[in-house]
Amino acid sequence: MKCVISEQLKQRLPSGKFGVIRYHHIEVSDSPQMLRGRLELFQESLYIELQEKSIADIPEMVEWRRTFKQIGTDPSRYRPSSESLYRRIQKKSFIPPIHSAADINNFFSLYYKIPLGIYDLDRINGTVTLTIGTEQDEYIALNGRTVNFANKLVSKDERGPFGSPIVDSERTAVTRETKNALQIVYFLPSTPEETAKRQLQAIQTMFVQIHGGEADAQLFV
Repeated sequence: MKCVISEQLKQRLPSGKFGVIRYHHIEVSDSPQMLRGRLELFQESLYIELQEKSIADIPEMVEWRRTFKQIGTDPSRYRPSSESLYRRIQKKSFIPPIHSAADINNFFSLYYKIPLGIYDLDRINGTVTLTIGTEQDEYIALNGRTVNFANKLVSKDERGPFGSPIVDSERTAVTRETKNALQIVYFLPSTPEETAKRQLQAIQTMFVQIHGGEADAQLFV
């Protein structure tokens, strides 16, 4: 499966950095206690921190909002998924365990303060393109709502859009039956390339430790 960045996205966001990891022969299940415990404790720690700090003052949130504006997205209407997670925690609406793949995504999204997407690779057809959506690009999201991706960062295959740093689609959702997966990491544009590589490796390493299988990663800068 090939992955490319569109020229339109490169022009609109020349400093954009994206990581792609392909996983094969994995086993998705309930998260091990180690991951569930880390996710729970980290959320409790963040909740305490967020009682004395505004999300609008967190540098990573500010940068992603600025990035959304640069792409053409109104960040007051459509938030990066990482910010949405932080807002839930601030209200003490902690993210419950879902399954091992989703829990890893949520953990690293909170830890690095960036959006991540995880998709069933066998439900993706042909080349994956990260681009800026049009009025024709929409899908039923994991929350059950139909979301339009005009002037928003979106991932598309030959069937159409399936993922974004806002909310992912039902069509390519990872389940406990998933054997092959695609993970997209939306790094902060200001992240140094070497830092992005280290973060990508950390995500890949934990994912394979928990799910088994093989993985290969690619960084687009």
